[in-house]
Amino acid sequence: MDAHPKLSFDNLENAFGHKTNLEVEQAYWLFKVIGNPALVKMGSSVTELALKYHLPIKGMVKATIFKQFCGGENIEECANTIQKLGNNGVGSILDYSVEGKEEENEFDHACDEIVATVQRAKSDKNIPFSVFKVTGLARFDLLEKVSKNASLSPDEEDEYTRVMERVDKICKEGFDLDVCVFIDAEETWIQPAIDALATQMMHKYNAKKAIIYNTIQLYRHDRLGYLKTAHAEAITGNYFLGLKLVRGAYMEKERARALELNYPSPIQATKEDSDRDYDLALEYCCKNIDRISICAGTHNEKSSLYLSQLMQQYNISHNDTRIYFSQLLGMSDHISFNLARAGYNIAKYVPYGPIGAVLPYLTRRAQENSSMSGQMGRELSLLVAEKKRRKGK
Repeated sequence: MDAHPKLSFDNLENAFGHKTNLEVEQAYWLFKVIGNPALVKMGSSVTELALKYHLPIKGMVKATIFKQFCGGENIEECANTIQKLGNNGVGSILDYSVEGKEEENEFDHACDEIVATVQRAKSDKNIPFSVFKVTGLARFDLLEKVSKNASLSPDEEDEYTRVMERVDKICKEGFDLDVCVFIDAEETWIQPAIDALATQMMHKYNAKKAIIYNTIQLYRHDRLGYLKTAHAEAITGNYFLGLKLVRGAYMEKERARALELNYPSPIQATKEDSDRDYDLALEYCCKNIDRISICAGTHNEKSSLYLSQLMQQYNISHNDTRIYFSQLLGMSDHISFNLARAGYNIAKYVPYGPIGAVLPYLTRRAQENSSMSGQMGRELSLLVAEKKRRKGK
């Protein structure tokens, strides 16, 4: 058993040592802008319009927000980011972040691209996981119908069969190449279909260890119960449970829809409730580590520290591959790089794709960050402190 030194996220040299002075300065100004909701809203609209009419702004987007939060426009362009992170003990999770497609040929292309990320992961020790969203492989409306158990037309039945085949193709590639695959969580009204697919894939491919992971959003008040049910099903079905634990990414949309359609909000009443359930989920998984593998996808310092304490409590080694931490590229480097330095398993989500196609992802990221005043304040204060540290050298 390895020693568990006290973990701290305060070491700025660990957090930002991989960045040049120029990169620190650029990140500082970018987060200053993102911290202004009005500017973000205006900037998102202007950028979308400019790209739609083929105005020459791709270079500016690529040099600013795209550079901060994305690895490149294709897998090859991500190579430098993967290597740079890897040199510092941080893994990469290639995330093909093209959203909102509707055509079968686009879904087939996305499937092939995700399979390529699995193959890339097999040949690179710095890429521990692959990931995909089911909405990258299927029409949103179709997933909503399936989630409601609504009857499908014969054409829709055929269409959904193709969706299941795409999901299986990716998961089988992960199984064959021994690369773990995350299935991301999405909106509550399509999540039942996603949960069913993820459970089916785990039952099929997780007989010996967790290869396929479902994602649980703990800002939903029903998900801690779902986790326990999923664990019981894994025991009954004799397979291993893979779970990515996140707080969630659709809160405002979820609450607005619940209000509009007059049904109880699926979101926790308070942030404290989300925090409580998140930490209870971490504890439950560590307590049942013989059956459950987890990736803690969180930018929350307290939860990250708590997981490290749970690992010590349950005698789980720092580098036990059943436990990973994860943050998004371009954010919370003080958590990621200090975890890596302390010997924990850590990987950054590295979104990629053509600039125009990835814009919805970037817009959502900027808007989410803009509404997370505490997160933005933390990122900015760390960058200010790092600038002072470098001047004082």
